[in-house]
Parts: sequence; C-alpha cells; structure tokens
Amino acid sequence: MASQNYVIKGASTFWNRQTPVMRGIVLMCLSTVAFSIMHGLVRFVSEVLPPFQIAFFRNIFGLAFLLPLLMRSRFAVLRTRQIGLHALRGVINMAAMLMFFTALSISPIAKVTALGFTAPIFMAILAVIVLGERFRIYRWSAIFLGFAGMLIILRPGLVVIDTGALLVIGSAVLWAVAMLIIKIQSRTESSLTIVAYMGIFLGVFSIAPALWVWQPFELQTLGLMVLIGLFGSIAQMAISESLKETDPTALMPFDFLKLIWTAMIGAWFFAEIPDMFTWIGATVIFSSGLFIAFRERSVRSQRIS
Repeated sequence: MASQNYVIKGASTFWNRQTPVMRGIVLMCLSTVAFSIMHGLVRFVSEVLPPFQIAFFRNIFGLAFLLPLLMRSRFAVLRTRQIGLHALRGVINMAAMLMFFTALSISPIAKVTALGFTAPIFMAILAVIVLGERFRIYRWSAIFLGFAGMLIILRPGLVVIDTGALLVIGSAVLWAVAMLIIKIQSRTESSLTIVAYMGIFLGVFSIAPALWVWQPFELQTLGLMVLIGLFGSIAQMAISESLKETDPTALMPFDFLKLIWTAMIGAWFFAEIPDMFTWIGATVIFSSGLFIAFRERSVRSQRIS
C-alpha cells in the first residue's frame, strides 16, 4: 500500500512539474485516443444493436461516470438561469449524436472522422450569421478551402455520395450550432454546469429513440456499452481539462491524431483502408479549421493589446 501511494505521489509530482502547454497537449492526445476507441466500439456494437440504442447507453453510462463530480459539489453546479438554453442544446446535441452514431454504423470510421472536422468551419459561418462577427477575406478563404476538402472526400458527380457521409455533415452542422450555444453560455455558466446539463438532457432525450428501436442484447454487449460510456466520459473530461491548461490553438494540431487512430482501428478490426482522397480531403479541412483558429487568436490578441 505504501509503495502504491509512493508511485501515485511521484506521478502527481511529475505531472505538476510539466508546463501547462505540455499538460494540455498530453490531455488532448488522451482525448483523441479515447474518442477513437469509443468510435470503434460504437461501430462494433452497431453490428448487433441499433445506433439509437447505443446512444442511449452511451449517455446513461456517461452520466453515471459524471455523477461523482456532481455529488462532490453537492449538485450546486446545477444552479442555472439558462435551463431553456440547456434544453435546446440537449436536443441539438442528441440529434447530432444520433446522426453521427448512425453514420459510424454504415460508413468507414476514418471517413466519418475526416468529415467530422468540418464542424469548426460551420461554426465560423454561424458566428457571422448569428453573432454578427466580421470576417475578412483570409478567413472566408479558409472556409472555402474547408469546403473544397469536403468535396475532395465526397467527390460528387464522380462517386455516389453515401447516406453516412450526408449524416456526418448534418451532424457537423448541428454540432456547430451546439458549440455556438456553448460559446454564449460560457459567458455566465461554468464548464462543469454546461457539461452536467449536457449529460442530463442527453440521457433524457435519448430514451424515446432507444425505446423505438429497442433490441434484446447479451451481457457481453452491455459490457461493451459500459466501455463506450467510460471512454466517452474520459474523452470529454480530458478535452475539457486540456482547454483549462492552455489555449485551443496550441491543442488543435493534435486533434488530427483522431484520424490516424480511427484509420488504424478501421484497418485492423474492420478491414477498412482509407483511400487517398480521404487523407487529402481531411488534411485540407483540418488545415482550414486550424487557420481559422489561429486567426481568431491573433485578432483577439490585437484587441486586448
């Protein structure tokens, strides 16, 4: 027992000695691994259960792993004046998750991940429409570059655009709307309050879709869904903590690791080899999103100075 405490104390000391940027990068990399494993598990379980039912268990078990944090604060984090906005975001997040999980069940997971990188681009467009943010030509150029990357992956007119690809794009649009709401909520709400209500409303709103398609399952499948909830929670907490450690622009380059991990999982477990267009398109999309993030940081720094 003493040796175990010594190891834990040593690891904690070593972690605290690292710079905030290094801790943020490590946590971001951890989140990409956790997200990728979760996506692989969703793909595997979708062979025996409908995606709507998987989403329900992901949310229920995810909320269960979040419960200790709520109990530690004695549920004080649930105090809010924006319950309606939380509920709206819950509906949007639920729709985005159902679309994304359905896409994972019918499309190569590397392709789903690649198209998922379009969410920041859609958010940039919504920021202009909803928040009235002003974009200069370089930022619009980055947005158009992102759409060009999406077209490289989809190749409309050359190949048939599959349903999974359309679902991922729809999910990215909805996720962009949810991120915009989070951006508005963060002005008055803590990150834990935002995450807590997301877990609660996702759990509630996923009940009806799951009951609609409910299928019996074995104990082994239940164990895999517990892992989906666990890795989903690890991913969410890791990315949330990484953003507390350092600026998002220092972390975004490492988000591209998700494509590498999911490509490896797809190739190893599902015999899915991403084609050249997926890699090229994903690189173009991700680069445009990265450019937008760096420009926003630059503009924000100029305003502060």
